[in-house]
Amino acid sequence: MKLTVDRPYANPEKAARRLMVHARAFEPVQDGRIYIEKINGPFLFEDKATPGEYRAGIEFAKDQKWLEVHESGTYVKILEAGND
Repeated sequence: MKLTVDRPYANPEKAARRLMVHARAFEPVQDGRIYIEKINGPFLFEDKATPGEYRAGIEFAKDQKWLEVHESGTYVKILEAGND
């Protein structure tokens, strides 16, 4: 008997790739900035991911040098490696 549902974004790499899809969907504003709510809203509410999956995805994207998160946490920038 299976009591839980498999989470599609439990793997941090899958979560990071989905976050990158959301980040690329928006035109960056001033200086290449993408406001964080443009990626966390769709990921959490449309994709039904959990905050833990979101955090793991962001950390994975940062570690892979796909995203740069501003120290204030209000925006991200797609880095060169994240364009692939």
